Amino acid sequence: MSIKKIVFITLGCICLALGTVGVVLPILPTVPFYLATAFCFANSSERLHNRFVNTVLYKKHLQSYVERRGMLLKTKVSIITTVTLLMGFGFFIMARKGIRVPCIILAVVWVCHIIYFVFGVKTIRDEE
Repeated sequence: MSIKKIVFITLGCICLALGTVGVVLPILPTVPFYLATAFCFANSSERLHNRFVNTVLYKKHLQSYVERRGMLLKTKVSIITTVTLLMGFGFFIMARKGIRVPCIILAVVWVCHIIYFVFGVKTIRDEE
């Protein structure tokens, strides 16, 4: 096995782990890490790539984005809702303690998430 394949497999596994953690924690973006995973696995091992694209996580979070360059409306709403709830909780806790700078940073990250998903990702309204 060549060093190039080993590097791509390693990077793919790291991106897969980070993307999977990003499913639960909205601070880590799931889609970019899963895109990187698909790229790394496609360049290293056809078997790993095929296994990845047949997973439920890939189909739920990335398949519509890869195939049609957009996300289903329900996926976008789910992501925005989860991000808003978790970041809102963190904002509330920090605001109660009087921690201002992290609150501002969290608010900016939240606004960037909303702008990206509303304007940056095409919405696919039906499952064609």
